[in-house]
Amino acid sequence: MALYVVATPIGNLDDLTIRAQKTLASVEAVLAEDTRRTRNLLSHLGLHKPLRTLNAHAGDETIERIAQEVADGRELALVSDAGTPLVNDPGAELVRAVLAKGGKVIAIPGASAVLCALASSGLAGNGFRFVGFLPRSGGDRTEALARIVETDEPVVFFEAGNRTRDTLRDLAERAPTRLVAVGRELTKLHEEMIRGTLSELAASLDDALLGEVTVVLGAAPPRDAVTHDDEAIDARILVELSKGHRAKEAADIVAAWSGRGRREVYARVVALKRT
Repeated sequence: MALYVVATPIGNLDDLTIRAQKTLASVEAVLAEDTRRTRNLLSHLGLHKPLRTLNAHAGDETIERIAQEVADGRELALVSDAGTPLVNDPGAELVRAVLAKGGKVIAIPGASAVLCALASSGLAGNGFRFVGFLPRSGGDRTEALARIVETDEPVVFFEAGNRTRDTLRDLAERAPTRLVAVGRELTKLHEEMIRGTLSELAASLDDALLGEVTVVLGAAPPRDAVTHDDEAIDARILVELSKGHRAKEAADIVAAWSGRGRREVYARVVALKRT
């Protein structure tokens, strides 16, 4: 009959909605990323349901088989380890497969680390961008950082506690005065929200953070509010090159910092390297 996409608590079990509890009680089986965590949740609710694993390694054959079950009239629930499924979690392929077979997909809303962090950050606006986890290294990471600081609206992303400080430092190189809020262990006993500019938090976070981290980067300042003359641009380019950044990386950093176009700054980088 339907695949129910059910949001589960991200820390506080009381955040499970009544509708979510009723849905989990009514379905024939529950599909979970980690059946151990979901079994604990169901046990807390006094429910005993068949649990089946559906994680990022699920093959096409498995997804097709489950989608066909829904199309044939079964009612199944899809949950993630915590929060709303499909938000940086597996499950999107299953949803598409169910819909392709004419099955129903019904979302049961509830807890979300993204919305929780945004609501308490003090940085929410009329819109925002969510980018999940950042790449750990290499060119993909450089590109991701450049896109983040070039985004005008607030940006929300996840980060591992032991990488949060380095990520803030990388972003501070590009936009030191941009406001940021770092949420740790949201909805849990030791919940914490740290606020400031990127440069302030990059300097003040001396140790790796413990627990799960959600970062909210505030909206970019108006473009005309950022002014740097050519001399300042060239000086910053030389600083970034002296740190060992390649031409493209230096251009990305200086363009984000100055508000100048990336193509214009890259041309200045190339010209300076020739002198």
